[in-house]
Amino acid sequence: MLTALLYGLGAAAPSLVGAAVGLRWRLPKPVLGALMAFGSGTMIAAVSLELFEPAFHRAGVLVAGTALLLGAGFYVLADHLVEARLGSRAIGWALLLGVVLDGVPESSALGVSLGGGAGIALLVAIAIGNVPEAISGAALMRERSKAPTAALLGLWAAITAVLVAVTVLGHVLSEELTDTHVATVQAFAGGATIAVLADSLMPEAYREGGWWIGMATAAGFLVSFLLA
Repeated sequence: MLTALLYGLGAAAPSLVGAAVGLRWRLPKPVLGALMAFGSGTMIAAVSLELFEPAFHRAGVLVAGTALLLGAGFYVLADHLVEARLGSRAIGWALLLGVVLDGVPESSALGVSLGGGAGIALLVAIAIGNVPEAISGAALMRERSKAPTAALLGLWAAITAVLVAVTVLGHVLSEELTDTHVATVQAFAGGATIAVLADSLMPEAYREGGWWIGMATAAGFLVSFLLA
């Protein structure tokens, strides 16, 4: 239980730290774009190596592929509803939504993986990806939202607590879950992550950072790949 709690804190706490940075300081656009691009690269590697590939080997293409598409579809629909309601203010909230929709399944997968004594690689991948996503999401929310900074930070803190709790719960329930259940959670998280990248994180990274931003994406992928 203590191990799961520490892993959960290690994966989720960077989101809160990143959100605090984004809410406190106005980062130069090239820096913000580079952070989002670097985070995109780490998340691409995490989806490939830590989420979808294990799901594919555990449950096959039908289960893993269906869960992947469901995860992507769920985020796309939720993002569309947020955008329709908030308009130009939506991108920051969309990134926050991405933290939740890919963070909950990722945290579940992390907690489950601890049952077999694994989880280090996934922990690192989640933590690295969470920091720039939280910085960029919080910064954009501060710039485009009328909500008080304290309220926004409290919201990020609540989400961090939820993700830690999900990791612990996943560990507690790990002995009751079949390989198919684990694979479904992993692939769903992978689909949601891909949709976050395509709909929110990478377009905004290019918009803020400019033409060279692909280098930061490649660097993030390389770092996450080597750690995994």
